[in-house]
Amino acid sequence: MKALHSLRAIVSGLVLAAFVAAAVAVGLWMQSTQNWKSHLAEAQLAGTTLYYAMQNGTAPPEGVRVTPLSAVDQTHAEAGAFHQISGAPNGARITNVPILADALNRITSKPLTLAILSPDLTYRLAGLPHRDGQTAAETTGAVLRLLASYCSDPVVVAQMGQAPWVRIDGAPVWGCDAAPVDLRLPAVLFAIVAFGILITIALNQSSDFARFAAQLRDRRRVGGPASYDLPGPQELQDIVAAVNSYLEAERAQLANRAAVLSGVSHDLGTPATRLRLRTALIGDADLRGKLDADIDSMTGMIESVLTYTRAEMNVEEPRKLSLNALIDAVVTDYQDMGRAVSFRAAQDVVMQGGGSVFMSRQGQSVMAGDRQITVTGRPIALQRAMANLIDNALKYGRRATVSLEADAGSATIIVEDEGSDSSAKDIEALLAPFQRGENTATIDGYGLGLTIVATIAHLHGGTLSFEDTAVGVSARLLIKRG
Repeated sequence: MKALHSLRAIVSGLVLAAFVAAAVAVGLWMQSTQNWKSHLAEAQLAGTTLYYAMQNGTAPPEGVRVTPLSAVDQTHAEAGAFHQISGAPNGARITNVPILADALNRITSKPLTLAILSPDLTYRLAGLPHRDGQTAAETTGAVLRLLASYCSDPVVVAQMGQAPWVRIDGAPVWGCDAAPVDLRLPAVLFAIVAFGILITIALNQSSDFARFAAQLRDRRRVGGPASYDLPGPQELQDIVAAVNSYLEAERAQLANRAAVLSGVSHDLGTPATRLRLRTALIGDADLRGKLDADIDSMTGMIESVLTYTRAEMNVEEPRKLSLNALIDAVVTDYQDMGRAVSFRAAQDVVMQGGGSVFMSRQGQSVMAGDRQITVTGRPIALQRAMANLIDNALKYGRRATVSLEADAGSATIIVEDEGSDSSAKDIEALLAPFQRGENTATIDGYGLGLTIVATIAHLHGGTLSFEDTAVGVSARLLIKRG
């Protein structure tokens, strides 16, 4: 049996995971920042110590090596041709850094000249810190801190006062290999990925409910299953179980209703037959006709109620069909019986296209009126709905005209009557079961025809509506195409 988790537990887990992910990302960011601060501070301290070592002739700081230039390189350095020094990078970018002697101690302090040869960049000296009373040693420390903040592996030559030029090798202090691993970008990426995963999980929980709601909403239209078994949190499973119980009870109720009505219809068949036989023995033709009409009305009403119940039970499986062919078949049947029913072909529709940068006017396209309109529906139910609408149009008018409209999402079957004295508002009032018009004395029926049509429209995700026209009333049966 698969394990189920409640929505409360999932939300709590997501919140905890979000805090953990945020803590990890912040920890990586702060640790990386601290490592870089320590690295730059060590480089600055090494620069300060280096200045005093070169000034006093003492040993340089750890990780820094000072070696005199060769005679040839001395000549190049004195001439300022630093790019010709041995070991200089090809196409080196040269940054000259003159560091003045201390203003308050010019006897022991000496000026320091640095030439930095980088294969990648020219260092921005404008960003170096400067304050009143800043010593040359502090400035040298700031320069080495600037070198350590970039991964460039430059060649550095220096001259203390009028002393010979020397080469300063300090890769262990400011080189690329000495720099700590920068985890700030990975921390940001980790946070983005972690929160993306958490948001996806949260949205998936919501999508489970939305998917079930969509399936339940379209259940009758597309022929949904007898019961549902969807993955998701415990709360969704409880809802699904409750819906399954409700659907089972509803099916049982409709089945019992249909069984009762079917039984009543069957049981009434025998006495109705006896009544017909007995009425046939009645000599009064007028009385015999009235009794036969009452018997027909009784059996017809039972059959009408059975038809309505079967429509509610949604017993027919939906399939893909052509509305054009279905309407043509229904209309042809009426025409074969000599009824005034016709099928009006749809007109070609001219559609305006969008503007174009290559043309000053909009393009046009033509949608053919005789195109085939396919839908996913129940052919017998739709045929019954059209027959009811046509019968209704013939009862209240002289003739019926059927047409078809469609767009990408829906199709509309239109049945127009001609010569009807009723209005659309009057007919809409007849949608409730057993509602009949004012002319019930002259019109056959039991008040369930439009109710059955409305039920069939609902089964197909659509609606039944009515509109007044210049010659009568048009009924519009809209159904979804999907």
